[in-house]
Amino acid sequence: MGSVLTLADAGLAGKRVLLRVDVNSPLHPETKAFLDDSRLRGILPTLRRLASARVIILAHQSRPGKIDFTNMDAHADLLSRLLGRPITHVPDVCGDIAQDAIRNMAAGDMLFLNNVREHEDEMGMKKATFEELHESEIVQNLAPLLDAYVNDAFAASHRNSPSLSGFGKALPCFAGELMAKEIKALKMATESPPKPYTAILGGVKCDDSLDIALNLCERGVADTVVLVGAVGNLMLWADGHDIGEGNEAFLRKELGDAFESTMEMANKLLAEHEGRLLLPLDVAAEVDGERVDMPVEQLPPTGPLFDIGLFTCMKIREHIVDAGCVLWNGPAGLFEKDPFAFGTIEILNQCCESNGFVIIGGGHTSTLVNEKKMVHLVDHNSTGGGACLNMLAGRKMPVIEALEASAEHFGDRLKEFDLA
Repeated sequence: MGSVLTLADAGLAGKRVLLRVDVNSPLHPETKAFLDDSRLRGILPTLRRLASARVIILAHQSRPGKIDFTNMDAHADLLSRLLGRPITHVPDVCGDIAQDAIRNMAAGDMLFLNNVREHEDEMGMKKATFEELHESEIVQNLAPLLDAYVNDAFAASHRNSPSLSGFGKALPCFAGELMAKEIKALKMATESPPKPYTAILGGVKCDDSLDIALNLCERGVADTVVLVGAVGNLMLWADGHDIGEGNEAFLRKELGDAFESTMEMANKLLAEHEGRLLLPLDVAAEVDGERVDMPVEQLPPTGPLFDIGLFTCMKIREHIVDAGCVLWNGPAGLFEKDPFAFGTIEILNQCCESNGFVIIGGGHTSTLVNEKKMVHLVDHNSTGGGACLNMLAGRKMPVIEALEASAEHFGDRLKEFDLA
């Protein structure tokens, strides 16, 4: 992975800057009121950094046909209140109304264009090349009016569309504050973490977790990969333990068509990287509505496996306490049920007590850290669920690739654009 330009690389005061963000938020199905404004709050540092520029914000909310597919009027209003300065909603994406509004901006003005997914190119060019995206109406209409492009939409950085990855050839492109922070932390987790490095992978997305485990093991960066939750159960199964027909059926149903390929990854990990793996030593099943703990030697259980046990937690602690870096993505079990929250909460506490650099990998894990108000006790809490998983697994990240391509193309020419 190459390097990207950040806001520290350019002076954008007075410049017309297109800022692509991801403020896709859960809305009340009837009132459309915001149920969570964390993504809007997440872009405030970038907006403050661009306070003296002419900022044009572009974003999406849901997708056409869904009940929460709306214009961006309420987003502009809430963001204006959070930022403490006016942000004008423009009911257009890239047509004459949007273009005229951009031309008439003064330094310090902020506009919020309409839901970019109202434009057919945004949803219809997912497989397009960067060259094809460059020719889209969104890029061709907006780029001539702009001086620079800033992307702060990390949660959508695994997507491909004109507004996300199409401006790399047209304008100098920069990572916003949130994007730069995410790239730095997750590149560290996959390329050069402080040692020893412990990765804890759980949850029910077994295919994603094992993809990440393979990536970290094959790169030789992870010293220990701890596997818990449903992925831990699958690894026990692959390792020859009888986890019970009900648990096997759950994993087959959850993985669907990906079951065979996921089991192949599990077998490959055990065959080639067993020395780096830590599988559960004991587990907890629900039997007659009660939590029942047992060592793995006593499997199969008579009920569903919903958590790891005390001895597993104690073993994990050994790998966290002295770690130079800890990555945690995915709960250790069904933590929403009180009797089975033990393993997940114990890992959370251990991560928050660690002296190493702690990275929380988005999704349910990130939400839990926020809910427990423990964000200040970790070093990086990722805002991107799918994006974080994709980056940790070493998969294609079109937005980051576009930022890298722009840095290579424009990096030495910023003075020509009066941006350096």
